[in-house]
Amino acid sequence: MLLGRVIGEVWATIKDDKLEGARFLIVQQVDPQYRPQGGIVVAVDSLSAGPGEIVLVAQGSSARQTKATQSRPVDAVIMAIIDRVDVTPMDKLERDYEERRRRVDDLLAKQSDE
Repeated sequence: MLLGRVIGEVWATIKDDKLEGARFLIVQQVDPQYRPQGGIVVAVDSLSAGPGEIVLVAQGSSARQTKATQSRPVDAVIMAIIDRVDVTPMDKLERDYEERRRRVDDLLAKQSDE
């Protein structure tokens, strides 16, 4: 899955019959701080996402698992509109990891003493 921002729409008057009624949106991949990152993807909109919204896009065979895309020739689908992304600062992650590692080391030392 990728995190992205809706930046446009694709209009296709003539398309495969299985895609009738599908809405196609252009999604720019973004990082957790919503800065543009990577490329763009055209995704079927299963949720009525709007311009500028941050969305979660499923790709590949997973894109054909929503009610709107099941058994359709789809490779990307917007399957969530994101309210917020929380990212833990790296220094806190490292401190928490070191603390967990120390606890595991202590438990292993106690077990080997028994």
